[in-house]
Amino acid sequence: MTPHETLQYFTGRQSAIVDAIREIVNIEAPSNDAAQSRAVADWIERAALATGAELTVERVAVTDGEHLNIRAFPGAEKHTLLLGHTDTVHPVGTNLKNPTRIEGDKFFGCGIFDMRSGIVLMLETLRFFAVTEERPARPITILLSCDEEVGSHSGQEFVEREAAEAAECLVFEPSADGRVKTGRKGTGTYTLKAHGVPAHAGLEPEKGANAIAELARQIEHIHAVARPDIGTTVNVTTIRGGTTTNVIPEHAECEIDVRFSRMDEVERIDAELRSLIATDSRVSLELTGGINRPPLERTDAVVALFERAREIGAGFGYELGEAQVGGGSDGNFVAAMGVPVLDGLGIAGDGAHTLEEHIVVSDIANRATLVTLLLSQ
Repeated sequence: MTPHETLQYFTGRQSAIVDAIREIVNIEAPSNDAAQSRAVADWIERAALATGAELTVERVAVTDGEHLNIRAFPGAEKHTLLLGHTDTVHPVGTNLKNPTRIEGDKFFGCGIFDMRSGIVLMLETLRFFAVTEERPARPITILLSCDEEVGSHSGQEFVEREAAEAAECLVFEPSADGRVKTGRKGTGTYTLKAHGVPAHAGLEPEKGANAIAELARQIEHIHAVARPDIGTTVNVTTIRGGTTTNVIPEHAECEIDVRFSRMDEVERIDAELRSLIATDSRVSLELTGGINRPPLERTDAVVALFERAREIGAGFGYELGEAQVGGGSDGNFVAAMGVPVLDGLGIAGDGAHTLEEHIVVSDIANRATLVTLLLSQ
């Protein structure tokens, strides 16, 4: 089929795609809710089998839910990995505040942009190949983890397993104003704890060692680790401590958010944070945590994949831009293994993680056409 015929096919499918998106969005599955994770996995398995594509579905149960692995159009060559996640960020019941609905060209719903509509998009590509009897350029593997929003602590292993046999990876995370993502920062989270000495704040405060005051002095040193000129940011994001108003605080802790564009920054950041020394010798510091995701760097291979996608879009009048962003995704793990990654292939929209989350209805057929043609070449 020509690009315009493919677009016509998906334009004809738009009503059915909207219905499918509405169904999956209405199955709320916040991270760490195993029962709801299984419920959305049930829906995805049924929907995958209903596409008519030659496929198998593997479901991997973990503490917080289920990871899904869908293998379609098997072959001996390396596969194209389609990557996403089933977990969302809002607690069950939030859809009462942001009900699934269409207003004009905006399709609202909790998790619709990040990234339930992307899951439907993946399944629609399988249906296209089954219905038209065309073949994708390579076997297709769809991997959907259930804990991406909280760090992929169990999902990382499965992502890296599939990446090892991938020729390229398409990530269906939200797009940046319709632009795909050719770069993502690596991420890290640390917790710094201060252990001081309690004392009565009125009678003998001098006998205490104030843990909160020590952390306050450390914040300046923590922020100094940043190198914004090369894309490294380091920020204290939460702080808590103390017990009551008339006691010198014995304990305090803060969380530190780290973002970096280059892998060679990891060792420096970690070393500098671990070298922090208390200014009050009576206070001890304890640092936990570390780097969670490597960066998705804009390599020559990533640029080549983007250019291919851009040219495909131009073939049916769809202008595709690119962006580099600070947030990480499971695609970062794939990129660290040397596999070309194109991220942000989800339907255009806005408001991820908010009550204004939505996708743009008029982008559905265009995005489906783009990813289908990408899989065809």
